Amino acid sequence: MTDADIHRTALHKQILGVWRIEQPRLITSLSRMLRDVPLAEDLTQEALIAALEHWPVAGVPDKPGAWLMATAKRRALDHLRRVRMLSQKHGMLAHDLAQEQQTMPDFDSALDDDIGDELLRLIFTACHPRLSREARAALALRMICGLTTEEIARAFLVAEATIAQRIVRAKRTLSDSGLAYETPRGEELSERLASVLEVVYLIFNEGYTAARGDEWLRPQLCNDALRMGRVLTSIASQEPEAHGLLALMELNASRIAARTDADGEPILLMDQNRALWDLLQIRRGQLALARACELGGAGGFYALQAAIVACHAGAETAEATDWPRIAALYADLAALVRSPVIELNRAVAIGMAEGPLAALAIVDGLADEPALRSYHLLPSVRGDLLQKLSRFDEARAAFEDAAALAGNTRERDLLLRRAATAARAARTTLD
Repeated sequence: MTDADIHRTALHKQILGVWRIEQPRLITSLSRMLRDVPLAEDLTQEALIAALEHWPVAGVPDKPGAWLMATAKRRALDHLRRVRMLSQKHGMLAHDLAQEQQTMPDFDSALDDDIGDELLRLIFTACHPRLSREARAALALRMICGLTTEEIARAFLVAEATIAQRIVRAKRTLSDSGLAYETPRGEELSERLASVLEVVYLIFNEGYTAARGDEWLRPQLCNDALRMGRVLTSIASQEPEAHGLLALMELNASRIAARTDADGEPILLMDQNRALWDLLQIRRGQLALARACELGGAGGFYALQAAIVACHAGAETAEATDWPRIAALYADLAALVRSPVIELNRAVAIGMAEGPLAALAIVDGLADEPALRSYHLLPSVRGDLLQKLSRFDEARAAFEDAAALAGNTRERDLLLRRAATAARAARTTLD
């Protein structure tokens, strides 16, 4: 690869990185303006294409977010002119947009709007009951996290073509039905709440462990999800799962400072410096979990997960972790939701509570699960158990298989390092 190729690749990554950060702001701003979420998402994509064409020639602007916002709004004006919308509503919008272009507004100020409520409004729109549950989450992840179809498919453990169809159908439904860009109230809010909680949960997860890219963490997504979770507990204050989700996110986020080293490399839970865990955030998570339990939601999907993370948060050292309780909580979770991923997590807890051999039996029983065939954590967990059993050659092979499936560069590198460690151990054993 030439120096020019390396430069182009680096610039391309930089542009995509900026766009992924700014995408939610662009879509929410255009959705509020046009009252058309699919159109806003299309115009945001056009702004990205314009950046990919323009920035390699002219250079990345000093205020890339403002440049993308201005470009997207110009595209919105062009669209309104092109299709010659005659209704008074669209005529007024076109006039307002034309005025904005003439007066050159401060786009940086627009980017500083209270994005939390706008993001939540966008999620509520995407989670309309007319859309299927799966389509709601896929569409929201596409618009808010900037995830590709492939990444969303990986998150749901389904085929990429299936996700693509869901997104296309969801956008068509939103466009054809003229659904309002709004935060519903009363019964309508309750109808959508479960899906909204799921989307916020998936957004946080993508920020906490990025599916792809060069960084393991996407802190802005975690912060956005936390902010929306706090808003949800205020507008749905009697919903235990809203408090359970907030507890889960607060408790997980308390570990963020300890999850990577100075170079951004991942640090696994058992190796983290617990002095870096945020005690104030742990306390907020514990209070939210207590509120979920007070409301009768101790056995809810998010509250059970929060209780698991609370076990880790309450242990002063890795050795002091109450693994039998964690295994029991995972059993409760598995009884509530049948999922091979939950069963895999339960195996990890059993491995810590009862030993790696007991856990390996569970993991090997999951080998034929269709949903886990491309799930990198299955061979990763298996490699960890095999290493603890001193079956180093098998552990190396498992870690290499996991690395081949991992989409995130940092995670792939970590798995390859673990494979190399297992290989050295195997050679030492032979010597």
